[in-house]
Amino acid sequence: MAVPPTQPTRAVTAGPKGVARPLGVSAVLDVVLGLLVAVVLPLAIVAIPNTISVVAALLPPEISQIAMVRAHGLALPAMVLTVPLAAVAVRRLRAAPLLVAGLTLLAVADAAGGYADSTVLVGVLRVLHGIGAGLLVPATLAAVGERSPFLRAVWGGMLAVSLLTAQALALWPLDEVRSWRVTLQPYPMLTGVALALAAVYLVLWMKRGEGAPAGGGTDAAERGRLPVAVVPAAGIAALALGSTFDWPPDLLVGAALLSILVLFGLASLRTLGGVGGRVPAYTMLAVGVVVLPTAAQVTYVELGGLGGPGLSGLWPAFVIAGVAGVVAAALVSRLGDGAVSLAGAGGLVLVVAGLCAVRLLLPSPGGPAPIIPLALLGVGAAVALTSALRSSGPGAVLFALSLFFPAVLSGFLLGSGVQFMSLKDAATSQALVDGFVGALHLWALIAGGLVVVVIVLCSVLARRSPAPASATADTGAADSLPPGGRSPAEGLPAGRVTGPVMVPEPAPELEPLAGPRSPWPAPAVRAEPEARGEGDRPGRDGSDPGAEPRPEPRPDKTGTLPVVPPPTPSPEDAPGDGPART
Repeated sequence: MAVPPTQPTRAVTAGPKGVARPLGVSAVLDVVLGLLVAVVLPLAIVAIPNTISVVAALLPPEISQIAMVRAHGLALPAMVLTVPLAAVAVRRLRAAPLLVAGLTLLAVADAAGGYADSTVLVGVLRVLHGIGAGLLVPATLAAVGERSPFLRAVWGGMLAVSLLTAQALALWPLDEVRSWRVTLQPYPMLTGVALALAAVYLVLWMKRGEGAPAGGGTDAAERGRLPVAVVPAAGIAALALGSTFDWPPDLLVGAALLSILVLFGLASLRTLGGVGGRVPAYTMLAVGVVVLPTAAQVTYVELGGLGGPGLSGLWPAFVIAGVAGVVAAALVSRLGDGAVSLAGAGGLVLVVAGLCAVRLLLPSPGGPAPIIPLALLGVGAAVALTSALRSSGPGAVLFALSLFFPAVLSGFLLGSGVQFMSLKDAATSQALVDGFVGALHLWALIAGGLVVVVIVLCSVLARRSPAPASATADTGAADSLPPGGRSPAEGLPAGRVTGPVMVPEPAPELEPLAGPRSPWPAPAVRAEPEARGEGDRPGRDGSDPGAEPRPEPRPDKTGTLPVVPPPTPSPEDAPGDGPART
């Protein structure tokens, strides 16, 4: 009696053992990257505020305070110029080397900050701070773009929290200091921790063997559009430097408004992804213009010198707002694609509500009053940024990020102009306090109006670019095909009836053991039917119409075994009998 041969079990058991170690490395890589984002983004954003005026009394008499303020303010213009260039570099290279390079620059600037003794050296170190921070933000975005959607949500939440707390974090080390050089090295230990995490991430990245550029490289459109953001960045950086030479408040406000209009115009004309790509760009521009300048003014108004609770009284509000922002971003990552655009609009509405709360509840001498506006701003910015990341490809997101920091600088210029207009007639200490409070309330009104305009623009664009119904159907049809994009009957001649057959289940796609993964959605590809010739029609393929049809041999061996095993020759048969083994 012929006995079918038993199937070997070695191939079945070798599969999970072979992928166990790469999957373990991938999980550790995600954990290290999440910790790196949580540490690096606050370090990068805390380089933005110019805090030298707080310790101006500690400067040596031979150093000009005005010149030192100009030198210390070079970090943000340097960051504004670096981010677009880093966005281009991270699409051609990889994120891990840029992360190590950026943190190395920050570490060198921190170490040399303790020896700074001149305005020129302070300016050089602050430029290094800005360049290092400008490398870190796009590099971390590209790194999480290669991983899970949850890590991208963590990135968006941490960027929102960093914007909200940057001014407070920059001022915290200056409490009761004895040296002005602390402004050049506020968190040296945290920089060291981040550099160690980046080194671990680099080792894991090299061990995993990823070698392709982030997001799969650039196309012709990206190569033409990403460098365009350098032009407005350079112009706004020059504008910021020129504004330090005693510009009148009216001129400063006008220049800031013009720069914001230029950024929105560039986002409208040169955004990657067409009309649908403008919504994330507008969202990031609105968050950049509004959140950090608002949080900076709130922090100054709530300091103890102006009758507020001081930094110690503000930290509970900042902690609650930060935790709520990260949690909200994580929840947005779990939404379906159809709800992401609504979540983005809802985030901007929360930002407007936070600005209204600033006008109604602040200043406050203490208590829980600051929690409400800060929490609304943090949650709204986190939701809006995470939604922008979800709804765009890597090139469009990096282009929007290239416009994001020029928007931050423009927001600072506009907020400073509003403050100067409110303080120019202040002659007493009480008038000074009233001027700061009035500037904060006026700024909240202007910023809220800007965000409302962006919400209207996003709504109009969402109506003009609805998702086509055929795209969903094509995507569903493509998802139903087995690996390789071919249906089970594809490849058989048309008209041949093979009888009842059992269609094998499609083999599950395994996660690649090496190489990058691009989590941004790829466009659905419609499977085109193969052209049929004359010989493929029934009865005209040269075969006998009355003969029993033969099934064509299937080249695909990745599916399950057929229901009936092939006949196996008996050991008692002669060598020439029976079907030959294959």
